[in-house]
Amino acid sequence: MDLFNSIYIRQYQLLTNKKKMENNPLLCNPDSGICEMPTNKATATQDGKIKSEKRPIKIVYYTDPICSSCWGIEPQLRKLKLEYSSNIEVEYRMGGLLPDWSYNSGGISKPSDVAHHWDEVSVYYDMPIDGDVWLEDPLQSSYPPSIAFKAAQMQDQDKAILFLREIREMVFLKKKNIAKWEHLESAAKSVGLDVGKFREDYNGKAKELFNEDLALGKQLGVRGFPTMFFTDTSGKTETVYGSKPYDAFENAIIKLQPDVQKFNYDKSVAAVFANYHSLTAKEYSELTGTARQQSEQVLNDLVANGTLEKLTTKNGAIWKLKNAGQ
Repeated sequence: MDLFNSIYIRQYQLLTNKKKMENNPLLCNPDSGICEMPTNKATATQDGKIKSEKRPIKIVYYTDPICSSCWGIEPQLRKLKLEYSSNIEVEYRMGGLLPDWSYNSGGISKPSDVAHHWDEVSVYYDMPIDGDVWLEDPLQSSYPPSIAFKAAQMQDQDKAILFLREIREMVFLKKKNIAKWEHLESAAKSVGLDVGKFREDYNGKAKELFNEDLALGKQLGVRGFPTMFFTDTSGKTETVYGSKPYDAFENAIIKLQPDVQKFNYDKSVAAVFANYHSLTAKEYSELTGTARQQSEQVLNDLVANGTLEKLTTKNGAIWKLKNAGQ
C-alpha cells in the first residue's frame, strides 16, 4: 500500500470516529479542526475588548501547548507571518485545554486514551506527533506549560514564541512531559531566557497573567483551540475557528484590509531556515511552495550534504540547520 493510500484510509478512519471526540478537549475533531472545551459555549462578543494598535491587523491567538490542532496550523501561521509581516501582530493567549483528569467525557478518562488519537491526527494534519507520550510520561495538566509561556512572555515576546515552539517539539516529537519543571527549564535555556527570572515569574506573576488569559477567553467566547480573532484599528473583527487551510487565515486579513500588500519573502533554504530554525516537511512545503511529495526529498538531500540534521519519529520528522541554536 503506498503512502497516500495509507494516509487516505487513516483520515477516513479518523473522520468516522469523530463522534467520539465531541466534548473532550484532547480528542480534536478533524472536521472542525478544533480542540473544543465543553464548558464554554458562550458566543463571542468582542465589544471593543480587542483592537489593533501597533499595526493594521492584530491577531489574538488562543492556543494551548498541547493542542494538536494548533500544532497542525503551524505551517499556515508561519507563512502568514512571513507574507504579512509588516501588517500584522500576533498576540498569543493561553486557553487552558487540560486543567486535570477529574472528568470523563468524549470517550476518555485517562491519559492513555489519548495516545492513539494523537497518532491518527498526526497523519490527518501531516505534522509529526508521537502519541506515546501519553503512555510513557503523560501530562496531568496543560496548565504548567501554559503558565511557563506567560513567564517567558514577561521577559521577551519573541523568545516566548521560540519557547512555545520548543516545548511543542518536546511534547509532540520527543515525548517529553512538558508539565515537568526540568523540561520547561531546559526549553527556557535553549531559547536564551534568564532562567532565574523565568523561575521567579513562573512561581509568581505568570500565574496571574494566565488567569487573565482564561478570563478574557471567556469574555470573548473562546470555546476551543485554535481560535484567532483578526481585528483592525477600529475593533472590527473576523474570527477563524479551528484548523483551516491557509486561504481562510489570509481572507480574514483581506476582509479587514482589502488593500493590504503581501510581502514577497525569500523562499530559499537559507532564508526559511533563518526565519524558522526547525521545519517539518509540511512546513517547508507551505513556506517554499515546493510540492509536498518533493519537500521531504529536498530536506533529506540537505541532510546528506551536511546542511541539515533530522529528527525522525514514528509519525514523521523535523529538520533543522546543523549545529544551529535557537
